[in-house]
Amino acid sequence: MVQIWLVELLKGIGKFLLHPVFYYLFFLAGILGVSRVKRERNHFHVRAYDAYFELRQLIPVGIFPAIVLSIIAIAAGIAVPFAAILLIAAFTFLWSFTTNIRLLSPVYTVGAAFFTLIIIADHNWAVPFFSTAFHSIGEKVYPSVVVILALLLMAEGFMILKNASIGTSPKLVKGKRGRNVGAHEVKRLWMLPLLLLIPGDALHLPFAWWPAFHLGAHKYSLILVPFAIGFQQQVQGKLPKESIQLLGRRVLFLGIFTALLSVAGYWYPLVSIGVAAFAVIGRELITLMQRIGDDNLPFYFSRKNNGLMILGIIPASPASKMGLQVGELISKANGLAVRDEKTFYEALQKNRAHCKLDVLDTNGEVRFVQRALFEGDHHELGILFVQDERKYDEKIV
Repeated sequence: MVQIWLVELLKGIGKFLLHPVFYYLFFLAGILGVSRVKRERNHFHVRAYDAYFELRQLIPVGIFPAIVLSIIAIAAGIAVPFAAILLIAAFTFLWSFTTNIRLLSPVYTVGAAFFTLIIIADHNWAVPFFSTAFHSIGEKVYPSVVVILALLLMAEGFMILKNASIGTSPKLVKGKRGRNVGAHEVKRLWMLPLLLLIPGDALHLPFAWWPAFHLGAHKYSLILVPFAIGFQQQVQGKLPKESIQLLGRRVLFLGIFTALLSVAGYWYPLVSIGVAAFAVIGRELITLMQRIGDDNLPFYFSRKNNGLMILGIIPASPASKMGLQVGELISKANGLAVRDEKTFYEALQKNRAHCKLDVLDTNGEVRFVQRALFEGDHHELGILFVQDERKYDEKIV
């Protein structure tokens, strides 16, 4: 029995490496990095993180939730039809063409696959090239797909909390009076490799109560599926970390509540349709609430009378090594009061070997930071400010 499971596990991993979504997500993450760097150079003539930053976030953050959810899925005997996996992959490609990365959230890819599966089964449509997979689904509602949706939604909330606020990208936008103000944007793509049971001819599930979410099959196979989780948010009325983590907690709560509701689909399959719709609408409402709430707040990254607002910090720069943070105000540089970039850089020239700053942190408390400056250090300390309209001629959108 153990040998059979190990063989199936190896075969499932092999199928994972053949899955087109696995390679496509690397391509998408690369595109996100390149487009971000291009925008940052357009706005600031310098980029914050390099173009490979999004690629480095793609896999590591998803490993822990993937292991936990895979154990839950197999232990609970949650099996999904292979047709659903094909449709999820298809909608991952389709929604990515909209260039709206948030549509790669599981509620949109898995949710669309779930409803399409019902429509295909109800009308008995023939699907070219995959007729065998779709012919076997019959006129059924598959609550197991909604359970997987709920588990992935929980993973999305966890990954937003864990990773989305790291490396947010500063940008310039036009305020209500037509002047440049600052904002932060995050476009993040994660891969979550989930080990699932599908109807097959290899594995007998070892306990009598398995499978809880059965498909009428007696034997199963293992397959490792690369699920995409996309996240996109612009923040202009709060500190990025505060706003993003609030949204992450809401998504996590929605995932937990959806998971509790989805279990009822085992006894009443039609309930699964309502639960899937609830998850999609709930996720949309969370996004809408964040957007409306942020738009109703005054711009956080705007010009202040008591100092110069830090919009961004370049990694490994003197500013980063001094512990300066996004959202802090620099009130003095080398003993001179600063109100704009011109006076700030003039104050830095007062002592080219040493920099001392009076900083008002995000809690409103004053602190002092200083550092020796060396040959080769970034001449602007690596701090990004809200640029004056006269500094660059590029169009800000």
